[in-house]
Amino acid sequence: MRAMAVRCLITAGPTREFFDPVRFLSNPSSGRMGYALAAAARDAGWTVDLVSGPVSLPEPSGVMLYPVVTAEEMMRQADALFGPCDVLLMCAAVSDWRPASRHASKLKKDGRGLTVELEPVPDILAALSARRRPGQVLVGFAAETEDVEANAVAKLAKKGVDLVAANSVAGPDGAFGSEDNAVLLVGRDGFRRRLGPASKSEVARLLVAEVALRLPSR
Repeated sequence: MRAMAVRCLITAGPTREFFDPVRFLSNPSSGRMGYALAAAARDAGWTVDLVSGPVSLPEPSGVMLYPVVTAEEMMRQADALFGPCDVLLMCAAVSDWRPASRHASKLKKDGRGLTVELEPVPDILAALSARRRPGQVLVGFAAETEDVEANAVAKLAKKGVDLVAANSVAGPDGAFGSEDNAVLLVGRDGFRRRLGPASKSEVARLLVAEVALRLPSR
């Protein structure tokens, strides 16, 4: 791996989208993969900014941690840090939708059903990719329940990134909440490599090494 000054921006964990003060939409992401990437990037000698949704993990040493809760907050924080970064690892499991309106007080159960109108959240990766500068390496992540490779390749073109790391979150052996992971890494140049199955720390180390190879010489 080349020795160079690299600034890396990583997003990790889930987001929460509230429809009243105590209830929200989210997903089972533990944040372990993103935090493993932060540790691997730090160990590679990179400067790491970690934007993290709510997780139950210790703050990684040697990393600048920026806690957020909602997708909107993650968007604002990632946008503020994106300009000077050399590498973006968009590992967060961002909620795709949020309630169109948020109730100011707790909704009381009255024995009837509840209908909640949803709207899409900001597409953080696409927004950042649209203003990327030459030399930046952007990596998207895809958590899929089926057609993992096809969805990863489609995301490459849709988001305008260099690499997509895709994995399966289906069933009891899925990546959500697990200590291990198995990732298919695909690139716009036809690159294809499987990382794992292995611990998330080892998969993160391998992924950071692959990204380092794509950084411009300095």
